[in-house]
Amino acid sequence: MATKEKNIWILMIFLLSGLVLGGLLGEFAKSVSWLWWLGYSQDFGLSNPFTLDLSILKISFSCMFKINIASIIGLAIAIFWYRKI
Repeated sequence: MATKEKNIWILMIFLLSGLVLGGLLGEFAKSVSWLWWLGYSQDFGLSNPFTLDLSILKISFSCMFKINIASIIGLAIAIFWYRKI
């Protein structure tokens, strides 16, 4: 049972690192003329914060994701690399 949980955590680390590194590479690739397509991105999420007012406590929630082509490629490489290990 412990090895299954460990594998799930390792998978999450691989996926997160693939997304983050791919996203960073995509942002840097925007400035290179022949790699501009790696930086093509789409934003989605809650742009205006959702606010819950309970008179005593006010809670605001907002979450935005910016996914680019390089982060999708990084995610695919992370999944492939995880399967090899």
